Amino acid sequence: MSTTELSGLQRGVTLATAFAAWMFAGLEISSFVLLARPAMLSLLGAESGEAEALVGDWFAWFQCAFLLGAAAGGWIFGWLGDRAGRTRAMALSILCYSLLTGVSYVAQDGYTLLVLRFLACLGVGGVWPNAVSLAVEALPDVSRPLMAGLMGAAANVGFVLLGFICYAVPVTPESWRWVLLVGAAPALLGVFALLAVPESPRWLHAAATTAPGQQARPLAEILRPPLLKRTLIGICLGAIPVIGTSANANWLVPWTDLAADQARGADGAAADTTTAAKPARSKDPRSKAWTQVLRSGGAIFGSLLGGWIASLVGRRLAYFFISLASFATSSYIYHVLNPQDPQFPFFAFLLGFVGVTYFGWLPLYLPELFPTRVRSTGTGVTFNSGRILAAASVLGAGGLMHLFGGDYARVGTFTGFIYVLGMIVICFAPDTSAGPLED
Repeated sequence: MSTTELSGLQRGVTLATAFAAWMFAGLEISSFVLLARPAMLSLLGAESGEAEALVGDWFAWFQCAFLLGAAAGGWIFGWLGDRAGRTRAMALSILCYSLLTGVSYVAQDGYTLLVLRFLACLGVGGVWPNAVSLAVEALPDVSRPLMAGLMGAAANVGFVLLGFICYAVPVTPESWRWVLLVGAAPALLGVFALLAVPESPRWLHAAATTAPGQQARPLAEILRPPLLKRTLIGICLGAIPVIGTSANANWLVPWTDLAADQARGADGAAADTTTAAKPARSKDPRSKAWTQVLRSGGAIFGSLLGGWIASLVGRRLAYFFISLASFATSSYIYHVLNPQDPQFPFFAFLLGFVGVTYFGWLPLYLPELFPTRVRSTGTGVTFNSGRILAAASVLGAGGLMHLFGGDYARVGTFTGFIYVLGMIVICFAPDTSAGPLED
């Protein structure tokens, strides 16, 4: 379909806003990875090392609040994007995640913070399907692998941005609430999107040509044949990297924070139990932020390449090798290294690179599974429903923290096997490599 309805300026504004919407969603996602441990040490009145398993529980619960909130938001705002328009649904999603994150500033206990986190993440889940659908529909002449890479990289730019901010201003048990005010700032982008960003021409055309009384029922359509099989496959494919990030890679950050506390002598224990030699020990409370910067920096490059790799070697083969590389890297980090090891920064970067290449692959592949009339709903459901499975996995990882006595390395070694499942699931996925987007 032609997009002559949009000028060059309008296309640029659309792409920039969609990119920024998912970038700031990435900032929101990463905020609690950085602040959860310091916040709970503050709210619980606990000293580092006294109750690491309990702090690990709260870290897992905050991850679950994000995952379940984003899953619900993907369904709700994805459906809204097919019924009311991509731009409107995206703008409301941005306002949801930013304003509710700002309200979290006043929370005085972990449970209030947890509820507000869940509600804010409805907007995080809602942004992805609408931003991706809007970008690929409004700019169909742009290379789809390039577009997928840009959208996949956007969230990781947000991760790196917040990592640098938190490196400049350390997040400690005495000072962590300010991060929530940073998370409230994108509300201005939501207002701008609502007022100034044009709607998808494809969506407008589909809405205008639908006969009265024959409006699409996108949620019902993707949950019945012939699209049901694609929906289920998409959910599984979206779940693998989300579980990998939440139940495996994200543990690098609190693990680094604990190692820095131990190096400062907070509990008098040695952190280095997995290597024979003891390298120079980092005592800097900003080290967790640097770990996030490194991992997310690698993720930017990986996600940019995800769509290109999928186009070069095929959708299914690309996913298989991404899973294989992620499993190998995760296993080496958690089984061989620790945050005080000189190799740790490089492999944190590498895990970000290979483990987030998925997120350059998904924006290319998932929209190809569905026609325009249900694309936002289908993309939102397939990507975000995997978060429900991921939430169960994160709770399982939290249980492993108790079982393994707060040993992050053993937890990470165990959860890394999720990538092996990815190598199996992709064998059952349809190959969409040769086809254009379906109207």
